[in-house]
Amino acid sequence: MKAQADMHAEHPLQAGGLERAAAVFTELRPRLFGIAYRMLGSVAEAEDVVQEVWLRWQDTDRAAIENPPAFLALITTRLAINVTQSARSRREAYIGPWLPEPVDTSLDPALGAERGEALELALLLLLERLTPNERAAYVLRAAFDYPYPQIAEILQLSPANVRQLVSRARKHLTAVRREPIDKIEHRRLLQAFLDAAQKGDVAALEELFAADVVSSSDGNGRRGAARFPLLGSSRVARFMAAFAPRFWPGADIRWVEVNGYAGLLVPRGRSGVTLLAVEASPYGIHHLMWIVNPDKVEAFARSRTRCHSMTG
Repeated sequence: MKAQADMHAEHPLQAGGLERAAAVFTELRPRLFGIAYRMLGSVAEAEDVVQEVWLRWQDTDRAAIENPPAFLALITTRLAINVTQSARSRREAYIGPWLPEPVDTSLDPALGAERGEALELALLLLLERLTPNERAAYVLRAAFDYPYPQIAEILQLSPANVRQLVSRARKHLTAVRREPIDKIEHRRLLQAFLDAAQKGDVAALEELFAADVVSSSDGNGRRGAARFPLLGSSRVARFMAAFAPRFWPGADIRWVEVNGYAGLLVPRGRSGVTLLAVEASPYGIHHLMWIVNPDKVEAFARSRTRCHSMTG
């Protein structure tokens, strides 16, 4: 594979041994993980892709690579596109609602990107509706600000076709994406929800919810995870109130940062941990996203460790 010398040329690689290769890869790893994660919506799958990139980087004739960042981004994106095919089939067999794996962004708000775009859980869920090439083009352009010619090389398309992909992706997302709110208002709404949910206050919950609110519980068949989403402000509020006596008492609630926004980590003794994130707009809370699947909660914990180790 060819990596053009004029792309991100500020990081040239001189011929050297494995130690130099590891240093270059380590410097670029946050970006590579950020690309793979946005493409796949999965911490575990993104980690696997980055590990495969590292193995290929070791076996590459690195002295012939004029631009390592471009080369490694190319390999990462193409591997992630390949993984999306098998990931789609696995998600079709998933039991109950599927939600993206959350990541801790407390120390890396943009998760390796020039911009913190294409990172919110709700948007990652919408990205699932795009084709793999649309998703790749959008992620590389919106989050990482790659030039169209470089994206064209990665996707093996013309720059004109890449522009069309990005434009089409933006139109799809704009048509269904909620109007965002700032992080302070988002946290305020989540705090208000927590207060109302703990009290089982149906009226207060209905006041916080948008009319089309959805509550999704991602557990892949685990006990305690609803297999179907709940829809509508009245129904969700009544369920939250009925659920309150069994869920909140004794819960050691911790505030965390989930994909750029506030979230709640709710450990409950020996019964496991639930991670709650919400999508909200000026009209209120639209989506309650309950991550019950222990594999995804553990992936969130790994992302916290990875984030701290890279910045520590």
